[in-house]
Amino acid sequence: MRVVFKLFASLADFLPAGRRGNLVEIEADPGSTVGDLITRYQVPEKKAHLVLVNGHYIAPAGRATHVLQEGDEVAIWPPIAGG
Repeated sequence: MRVVFKLFASLADFLPAGRRGNLVEIEADPGSTVGDLITRYQVPEKKAHLVLVNGHYIAPAGRATHVLQEGDEVAIWPPIAGG
């Protein structure tokens, strides 16, 4: 199944070469979870601060069990400090 995977700010470095900006359209196995994508792209869990699927927040406890569907859009932001 096809899924859009977006990584913002410094996390974009974890995306593969050949991407369009900060996103990549990937092929994921049926039954894949948000946690599976985080592991697949070696995004450090502590840096996956804000995780959204189709604009809906996925809490850390739910990332290993939130099963993705065809066409889902996963977006992840690192912790951001302001001044």
